[in-house]
Parts: sequence; C-alpha cells; structure tokens
Amino acid sequence: MESALGRVRALRVAASRVSLTPLLVRAGVFLTVLVGFLVAFPAEALTGRNLGLLVLAASLPAIGPRRVWPTFAALVAVAGWLLAADGYGRPFALWRLLALAALLYLAHTLCALAALLPYDAVVDPALITRWLLRAGAVVLAAAVLGVLLMGVGGLGGTAGHQLVTVAGLLVAVGVAALLGWLLRRR
Repeated sequence: MESALGRVRALRVAASRVSLTPLLVRAGVFLTVLVGFLVAFPAEALTGRNLGLLVLAASLPAIGPRRVWPTFAALVAVAGWLLAADGYGRPFALWRLLALAALLYLAHTLCALAALLPYDAVVDPALITRWLLRAGAVVLAAAVLGVLLMGVGGLGGTAGHQLVTVAGLLVAVGVAALLGWLLRRR
C-alpha cells in the first residue's frame, strides 16, 4: 500500500513540474498529424467513429514520440491516401500530395523534438523557432525540387502512379527496418 501511495505522490509532483513548451510541442505533433489525416483521407470516410479513431491515432505520437507511434501515424496517413485514390477514386492533386508530404515531415521533426524534451524542460523560445524555421526550409526546398523534377521528368498530370507509390512505401519501410536492425546490432 505504501508503494502505491509513493507512486501517486511521485506522479503528482511530476505533474506539477510540467512546463508549457514541451506540452505545446506535443500539441503541435497532434495537430500536424490530425491535419495530415484530414488531407490524406477522403471526406466520405471522415464520419463518426472513423473520425474518432483518427483523433485517437493522432494523439498516440504526441503521447509517445519515442515509440512506434509516429511511424504508425505515417502509415495510417499513407493508407488514407491510397484509400482515397483507389477506394474513392479521388483524382491526383499535386497540392494535396505536397501538403501531405510536408505534414508528415513536420510531424516527424516535431516528434523528434518532443522526444528530446522532458516534460519539465525550460526551453528558450528561440530554439523552437530555429527548429521550425529549419523544418520549413526543408519542406520548401523539397517541394520546389519535387515540382521541378516532376516537370523535367514529364510526370504528373491527372494519372497517378500507384505502383510507384507502393514501391516508395516499401522502400521507406525497408530503410526503417534496416536502420532499426543497425541500431539493435550496436
């Protein structure tokens, strides 16, 4: 009984030490993932229980950014993109693809920042500003380069390339598995 009371006291002390900046970063993770889901999934699928499940899935990376949840959220967004393209026949839109890629990257980088910040961290706002500016520069450069490469390669238009999408997803999963294996090997 004494150990349970000790845990409750420790939890109360920890909750009283929580600072605002780590909570705001985790709220940014939640909002970024949720907006990514809204961009990826078709509007017809965003009803009732499905929307509640997506809100739950968006909260998981914010709660556990060091765990598997950011990868899970990214895979849910990709599944929503594929569902919209195949199941609902939504036409390919470059702006939607760029927005989803940007939101997935921002969610990833915010999860990395949230994983580094303890709940009671006192953080200079300049650190968060520099982190977000760097992420914005990466998103902008990737979007411009992607549009230019699509224009040079003659890709795009109204026809999507499902085989390329699935191949890219498999490559991403393979790279993640390889990195995980290399980290465990050390």
